[in-house]
Amino acid sequence: MAYTEERPARRRTDRSPWNWLLVIPIVIPLLVPVFNRTDPTLFGFPFFYWGQLAFIALGVLTTTVVYQMTKRDPDA
Repeated sequence: MAYTEERPARRRTDRSPWNWLLVIPIVIPLLVPVFNRTDPTLFGFPFFYWGQLAFIALGVLTTTVVYQMTKRDPDA
């Protein structure tokens, strides 16, 4: 019977400094003075409304950047 040595399992780590960017789209919408205003308007909509859509775009952009910077190479 052949003796096979098992390798210890590698610990998976998802700790990347890029993950800290994900705090931005969480904290910015919680800062009330940022969006508690009516000016400037965009196509007649006060800032409060179109600012909410801008926060969504910020979240999508931030998540995309973090994903691209932290994805692993499948060949590695």
